[in-house]
Amino acid sequence: MSKISVIGAGNVGASCAQRIFEKGYADVVLLDIIEGLPQGKALDILESAPILKSDSRITGTNDYRETADSDVIVITSGLSRKPGMTRDELLLTNMNIVTEVTRNVITHSPHGIVIMVANPVDAMTQLAWRTSRLPRNRVFGLSGVLDGARLSTFIAAELKVSVEDVSPCVLGQHGENMVVIPRLTMVNGTPITEILPPPTITRLIDRTIKGGAEIVSLLKTGSAFYAPSAAVVRMVEAVVLDKKKILTCATYLEDEYGIKDTVIGVPVKLGRDGIEQIIELALTGEEKTALVKSAEAVQQLIKVMKLN
Repeated sequence: MSKISVIGAGNVGASCAQRIFEKGYADVVLLDIIEGLPQGKALDILESAPILKSDSRITGTNDYRETADSDVIVITSGLSRKPGMTRDELLLTNMNIVTEVTRNVITHSPHGIVIMVANPVDAMTQLAWRTSRLPRNRVFGLSGVLDGARLSTFIAAELKVSVEDVSPCVLGQHGENMVVIPRLTMVNGTPITEILPPPTITRLIDRTIKGGAEIVSLLKTGSAFYAPSAAVVRMVEAVVLDKKKILTCATYLEDEYGIKDTVIGVPVKLGRDGIEQIIELALTGEEKTALVKSAEAVQQLIKVMKLN
């Protein structure tokens, strides 16, 4: 059975651990620096096994040695956003946390695949890649799976159709500079540009871009975790079950889309080796310009972190 370690036992981390455990295809280690927190949540999840008929094991710990030989490591550690706070404002604080976490997990699982969730996720993914010195196919982050899910939710509600019929196309930075491609966003094979008027499309895109902030403003004491954890688990499954799924992930680019030395969200094929292929979509000049602008926003964060 595969082994998956989730670093950070907050709302996102604990939800990820629960969802993976319930699937039954992997054993889970939930780690946090707060004594008792991961142990208590892991025990609570474990006691649901007879009801859910899951024979997976889950361990809560404060010791990175328990994560040894993990196939996949999900890093959720870091501060979450508070009302009025941008993802970028989390940068310097989460930079220190992610650096330490990455060093620890790679020490014990040098052959693992790292999935970054901590925000700002594009910059944190690049930081983890540099810190771990792993091949780029083994370090990637949450981005388009979550953003696309939000867009699909809003489109399905607007059209009163099943969410399963919506295929979103969201690229670029996870945040205010994400790039939604309406002509490649489909409802049962038909572009939304042929179904919805431009003002409606603009409204739905705007809500998607502000989707995380909308939830933060409503919760007041935390940020989204149900949809993010579901998105992470979809990525985990693609790797552990070798599904060869095409998913948009925060990925380090080496001249794909004309962008170098920058992590942004692009479609990739995910399988047991992590990123097995980067998919280059045929974009229009305007779309390419928007994607480059999105990458430039990430590059500004990289400069602040002095990674280049």
